[in-house]
Amino acid sequence: MLLKENTLDLFFDTEFRRVHPFRVQLLKWIGNKQRFAHEIASFFPAAFKTYYEPFLGSGAVLATLCPPNAVGADVFPPLMEIWITLQKDPDKVLQWYEERYKVFYSKPRPFGYELIKSSYNACPNGADLLFLSRSCYGGVVRFRKSDGYMSTPCGVHDPISPSAFLEKLQRWHTRTRNTTFLCQDFETTINMAQEGDLVYCDPPYKHSQTILYGGQDFSLNRLMLCISDAKERGVNVALSLDGKKKSGSVVCQLHLPDGLFEREIFISCGRSMLRRFQREGDSLDDEFVEDRLLITY
Repeated sequence: MLLKENTLDLFFDTEFRRVHPFRVQLLKWIGNKQRFAHEIASFFPAAFKTYYEPFLGSGAVLATLCPPNAVGADVFPPLMEIWITLQKDPDKVLQWYEERYKVFYSKPRPFGYELIKSSYNACPNGADLLFLSRSCYGGVVRFRKSDGYMSTPCGVHDPISPSAFLEKLQRWHTRTRNTTFLCQDFETTINMAQEGDLVYCDPPYKHSQTILYGGQDFSLNRLMLCISDAKERGVNVALSLDGKKKSGSVVCQLHLPDGLFEREIFISCGRSMLRRFQREGDSLDDEFVEDRLLITY
């Protein structure tokens, strides 16, 4: 039976860590945990060897935790091109952004944005994806399953200036300097973890994110098998998964293997930006969401 807790004070038998907020976004990304990443990380063990994040996405939890030894991975090559280049050559990442910022403002809106999106769709790459994530509507980076075409329209906000982006870039470069970035499947990454390591999984959510990259083919059953194997090896695993929608009145029911997770925590994450996109900006007073965190320890 899962223990359902909402406060660290109730975890009297486990030593958890205290994590300070880090709300500086490098990528705008739907499902981004940046605002409450410190709450998630506060339920991580106080001590672990290597930190693994197999569904890296925007890297919010990784950067907030800022671990001394980490592996960040994702199966999406353009995304991992951004993270690998951030570590090896941050000046190049700034150059990517500056060049596309000029293209964005070279023509009346949204024609500059559409030029960048067309460039990405012709040849998916990290440089275009970086700018698109910061300028598309609500950070909803969505792709057609048939051909990978990115279809998100231009956002209503103005992209930040290159100088403002540089400040974010420098902070992220520092906070991820101890991370090895890999482009690979989540199973390969989880299988790397050994006794005393920590794995945090933030996969696509079956109830809300099937339109996003990776969401169409994601297998929750395969992930559960990987987590079970990791637990048997002595790896601590934390999993963010569909929680509660519509002000907590709807619980997303998913089949979870008996005995795999020891505790379940619900963390408030405000209104759903994905639902705002789907409802074309309508009021979301009825769309408050709580994220569910499941842990094996």
